[in-house]
Amino acid sequence: QVQLAESGGGYVQAGGSLRLSCAASGLAGRTFTDLGMGWFRQAPGKEREFVAAVSWTAALTPYADSVKGRFTISRDNVNRMVYLQMDNLKPEDTAVYYCAGREALITKATMPKQIDYWGQGTQVTVSS
Repeated sequence: QVQLAESGGGYVQAGGSLRLSCAASGLAGRTFTDLGMGWFRQAPGKEREFVAAVSWTAALTPYADSVKGRFTISRDNVNRMVYLQMDNLKPEDTAVYYCAGREALITKATMPKQIDYWGQGTQVTVSS
């Protein structure tokens, strides 16, 4: 069973930066490049929403409009890691951030129910 483990969340003031990391394990015969990877987030009282994704070779990196130009997603296929660099953070970015894996591409249109693997989530809190 594929396992995803996030780290790097925390508390930051508006305008600050955080870097989230996601480590993949338990691939059991799959290769990391078989998985489309991405990040979703869920704020209190709201539905889980797409943030960013990265294709197998990182040729495609779609972003939600709300984070485009501020967040950067990347992946390291050798070490089976995915990263989300978040700059110029805003209070509305406050949410639990989840690493997501799918045995297909993840796009802006991908719904949470279409994700095959989830991390446990990491809290990001941005103060005004």
